[in-house]
Amino acid sequence: MRRPPLDGRDWVRWGGLGERPSLPIRALIFDFGGVISNMRWDVAGQLEQQHGLEKRTLLRTLYDADDWRAVEVGQGDIDAWRAAAHQRLEEAAGRTLPPLHEQWRSSWGLIEENIALIKALRPPYLASILSNADVLLEERLRDGLNLRHLFDDVISSAVVGMAKPEPRIYQLAAERLRMAIDECLFIDDLERNVTAARETGMAAVHFRVGTDDLAAQLAELGVRPSPPV
Repeated sequence: MRRPPLDGRDWVRWGGLGERPSLPIRALIFDFGGVISNMRWDVAGQLEQQHGLEKRTLLRTLYDADDWRAVEVGQGDIDAWRAAAHQRLEEAAGRTLPPLHEQWRSSWGLIEENIALIKALRPPYLASILSNADVLLEERLRDGLNLRHLFDDVISSAVVGMAKPEPRIYQLAAERLRMAIDECLFIDDLERNVTAARETGMAAVHFRVGTDDLAAQLAELGVRPSPPV
């Protein structure tokens, strides 16, 4: 059976679990890394190949670790985490290495088409960021990237003390925008975070840079820039 046409003003949830009538989408909640910032997995792969490392070693040694999980809920030291990550990297290689995590992170840049889309969608939609990040995220958005003004709210997991995919953090994101869960649409590059958002009753989109067109994904749900008057 073909699914019915979706309009963000009438139907907002489709995740393989069936559809249901809901409130109009009024707020868009964006992940940062992978949706607004391009994490340049191609550069990570090139560095790994250049230095004889297994695929995803940079990701694993930086983020798949207890010290990062402490940092992302505001309980760890950022400098200590970065130093420990480099040590893990050298242990994986069995030799001394240059600061590859820093080289990888320095290659990250904005996904300009998504930034342009966010600008075009405001108004009428509210927009916020919900990111598993350290306590410096909002400062970087304001002073480094000059993006803070585009968003009605920013939630860094380290500031609120909980991280995706905990259900409470999605509920908090909606509450801080003064929206019902059903009025929010969440966008993330990790499928587990998208699934968790849907389980709270929030509409959600899985976006993958280089593969997906976010404007087209949102348009499928009836979320489009307003036509010029």
